[in-house]
Amino acid sequence: MSVEIACYRCGESLAALSLPLSRRDLCPACSASLHACRMCRHFDPSVPRQCREDGAEEVTNKENANFCDWFEPVGGRFDSSGASKAVRARDQLAVLFGDAEAPEEKPDAALSEAEKLFR
Repeated sequence: MSVEIACYRCGESLAALSLPLSRRDLCPACSASLHACRMCRHFDPSVPRQCREDGAEEVTNKENANFCDWFEPVGGRFDSSGASKAVRARDQLAVLFGDAEAPEEKPDAALSEAEKLFR
């Protein structure tokens, strides 16, 4: 039984790519490096060095392609909450640098009531 492998950054299916993943393989949707710690079975952000394989050399940037011999791609690495944070951050940067207009903010009913109270 094979596990569906998807990009850790955007969630795009990688079924069209052949295994083993090459160090040069990129996600067809977002161009993320796929031979990276974030796609590996041994990646675990809760342990020192973020790797469960004791024999692996330390990799500082977990999203860059690397030459790790212990690399094993695994499914289930996509975190949609992280992607939405990235989208919000990009939108805020676009507003900050004038590339986009700030979205209209909905008035806060509680804040309006408090302002009325203290006027």
